[in-house]
Amino acid sequence: MPVFADGRIPVLIVTDEAALAASLSGGGKAALLAEERPAALPTGIVASAGFEPGGTHPVACTCCAGRVPMAQALDALFLDRVKGRAPWFDRVVALLPSPDRRAELDVILHLDGVVSARYRPG
Repeated sequence: MPVFADGRIPVLIVTDEAALAASLSGGGKAALLAEERPAALPTGIVASAGFEPGGTHPVACTCCAGRVPMAQALDALFLDRVKGRAPWFDRVVALLPSPDRRAELDVILHLDGVVSARYRPG
């Protein structure tokens, strides 16, 4: 009987600071995805990315043309992880109080080809 393992990084969505703390209480290393990066990372968070509109690349650059800032932030987390610029993490916790942002992440996880190859709903 074949065994299949999903090697993609799980993304857990939380809606507030209490849920964030609870999600980190199980141990392990996690990355944080949030609209605004916190001043200090909570215990258990080893990397973080924000997704404020706008970015460091020129308008319509070939690497991110047509992609939303949240997808670009997930790309940055992944690249930092694999290139050793951030400690290795085994999951991403997305702090998204807004229902619109949670829906946006769900769409990205399922329809963005690059993101869905690297991440899965967790």
